[in-house]
Amino acid sequence: MKYIDEFNDPDLARRLLDEIHATATRPWALMEVCGGQTHSIIRHGIDQLLPENVELIHGPGCPVCVTPLEVIDKALEIAARPDVIFCSFGDMLRVPGTDRDLFRVKGEGGDVRVVYSPLDALQLARRHPDRQVVFFAIGFETTAPANAMAVHQARRLGLDNFSLLVSHVRVPPAVEAIMTAPACRVQAFLAAGHVCSVMGTAEYPRLAERHRVPIVVTGFEPLDILEGIRRAVHQLERGEHRVENAYPRAVRESGNPAALRMLEEVFEVTDRAWRGIGRIPGSGWRLSEAYRAYDAEHRFDVTGIRTEEPAVCRAGEVLQGLIKPTKCSAFGTTCTPRTPLGATMVSSEGACAAYYLYRRMTGPAVPSAPVPVSTPQGTRAAQEEMNPVG
Repeated sequence: MKYIDEFNDPDLARRLLDEIHATATRPWALMEVCGGQTHSIIRHGIDQLLPENVELIHGPGCPVCVTPLEVIDKALEIAARPDVIFCSFGDMLRVPGTDRDLFRVKGEGGDVRVVYSPLDALQLARRHPDRQVVFFAIGFETTAPANAMAVHQARRLGLDNFSLLVSHVRVPPAVEAIMTAPACRVQAFLAAGHVCSVMGTAEYPRLAERHRVPIVVTGFEPLDILEGIRRAVHQLERGEHRVENAYPRAVRESGNPAALRMLEEVFEVTDRAWRGIGRIPGSGWRLSEAYRAYDAEHRFDVTGIRTEEPAVCRAGEVLQGLIKPTKCSAFGTTCTPRTPLGATMVSSEGACAAYYLYRRMTGPAVPSAPVPVSTPQGTRAAQEEMNPVG
């Protein structure tokens, strides 16, 4: 109850905001890496409460959003096969491929199932030995250990009808890519606490030193985020560039040793394409040689699929923090949760989805009339638009 009480402490929120306002004397641009943090920021109006000279830039920390189009098309190709049970988290079903999504494949007769854990897919493989069961393994370092455990268990049990379609990505190489981009404006990072709870913080000091940027590991509650912003602004004003852990209740410097051992056994680092961004060296994982037989790309021979992103969708610029969602002419018009052009509009962690759900339909200025951005579910119309099924 202690943490719940702290999260709901309006006096602490006011003190943190007052300190940020008093400390920030120059313009600063901070990037929150995680899409979950983006939704918390927009839902609670945190960006509107900050001083005008402190800007929050939304980063590429939505795992659904950065899954490349060619991987989506590979998933669609596999899911349409009559001998396959294709398992995925619910977020992925509405993500558009080149000409359809997983919902469309399901409607056309494909056996597409929403699961809540890769181990659910593993149980399906045990119950249906005559079917091939494929789990869509996407995400950052947070979801990778559970997916690694699932394929580890499949090999231990001798299940040859289970495989993973892997599109795992790693955060530190993405931070490196953002900082070396010519148009980069980021001066500090709020690092994702759940990623660091798995991986620890060992990869961040060299990034902070090389690019001279503060990196503050931050949680997801409003007070967590305000504390992360407060620490980052203090460092910027002092000319410092250190790694700080503002999420010690969940993050240790060494991370989670058991999870790290499982990742090292099952996966190996590889280059990975990010949707709307491009290929980032060393930014992903693939199954190691010992587990390559469980790689769905090779098992179903879909390695040759190549795609092109639709030019009208500016999700790549949103993911890189170059524009806010409202700067895209398609936002809220031709691109909505019912008719998405890109994954950032349908993912529960996508920046475009956050702006749409909480009715940030115009630019970043504070609106003159009250806007219901802090309600638990957003406006009723927005919520129904975001969740049209069921």
